Amino acid sequence: MRKSNYSEKFSITRFSPDPFLVIEYLLMARINTNYDKLSAGYLFPEIARRTNAFLEVNKGTQVLRLGIGDTTEPIASAVLDGLHQGVKNLGNAETYSGYGPSEGVLPLRQGLADLYGEHGVKLDPSEFFVSDGAKSDSANIQGIFSEDCVIAVQDPAYPVYVDSNVIAGRTGEATDSGYEGLVYMPCTEENGFFPELPSGKVDVIYICSPNNPTGAVATKEQLKKFVDYANAHKAVILFDSAYASFITDPELPRSIYEIDGAETCAIEMNSFSKTAGFTGVRLAWTIVPKTLMTEDSEAGKVHALWTRRQNTFFNGASNIVQAGGIAALSAKGREQTNAQVGFYLENARIINDGLKSLGITTYGGGNAPYVWLKTPGGLTSWEFFDKLLNECHVVGTPGSGFGPAGEGFFRLSAFGHRENVEKAVESIKDNLKI
Repeated sequence: MRKSNYSEKFSITRFSPDPFLVIEYLLMARINTNYDKLSAGYLFPEIARRTNAFLEVNKGTQVLRLGIGDTTEPIASAVLDGLHQGVKNLGNAETYSGYGPSEGVLPLRQGLADLYGEHGVKLDPSEFFVSDGAKSDSANIQGIFSEDCVIAVQDPAYPVYVDSNVIAGRTGEATDSGYEGLVYMPCTEENGFFPELPSGKVDVIYICSPNNPTGAVATKEQLKKFVDYANAHKAVILFDSAYASFITDPELPRSIYEIDGAETCAIEMNSFSKTAGFTGVRLAWTIVPKTLMTEDSEAGKVHALWTRRQNTFFNGASNIVQAGGIAALSAKGREQTNAQVGFYLENARIINDGLKSLGITTYGGGNAPYVWLKTPGGLTSWEFFDKLLNECHVVGTPGSGFGPAGEGFFRLSAFGHRENVEKAVESIKDNLKI
């Protein structure tokens, strides 16, 4: 494409009789037309648009929001103490800090390595890269892989996995069954919402466990199949474990590195957002093992590429926020944040029980903060969204917004004040006509 553009410009420069036309053409800026491939609006802005339209017609109506997975409870006191200390440190010449390492401060990286060590996972602190969000990392990480990589995603999937690769030019146009050129791995009732291996060779595989949106958690046996596949095909697994702290079953893995062989084929992303209430504070980490290899690189190369990428585009997470992250990893911080995780899981139980009392089929919720329900009466996901909003004044998330396999399903979030969650469930039980 670049050669073609250059040749076209050169041709005009050489043969055009109008020099102003030449100058105008050479200075022309062009947009990334891959953005035009993105189907409709982004999922969550569309939810907001429909909700606002409802409120315009029904002024004064209270809408109970169980849609976007945003935390609602105050940050734990021990974590606040860490944030406050981070601020105080900036007020004294002896403790003031300016730019830090773009990979994150060592005490935080060491604390994260120690956390993984409690689950039998041995990682070096230098393999942890601290950032401002797992969402941004899961989009940015694909930039270190070649443009012609074949991408596979769980379906349904968190939209950023798909959209970032569309923008990067790795897909064709959107169709009713998804984007051309993207390999979808359906997660259905029949396979327990965890996909089968790709039938052919793919290069990069996105897996999220506990899954957003289905709430399903991969077993060690399921992950082992993907790890073995990735090592055999020199593929890379991008493993999103942002909800790992919600896993209550000790038999279920919290990290893909609990699986033998993962250190040579997997990159893991996690976050303080849901565990410590940092959705607006922003702090996360990505693990790139030095033993990771690709089809055309030796051990250490991918780690070096991500290091270079972060050093080039990123100046590191906020010093203040990293101090809060260190506090969140302390014994007192973990005790308090674990209590908040338990609070949200109780919300999920309340939602699950309420829906089941109506005969609605549900999944997830036990080891994840999301309840995945089958829309009653054969309704489409967006039809059920409108029905729930109009009849019950409750907002959720249509499953089809997460991919083709999400059609006919719906996600409710357990993130909310207890009073609002209970009120929403009661409204569904009293007003939903099924």
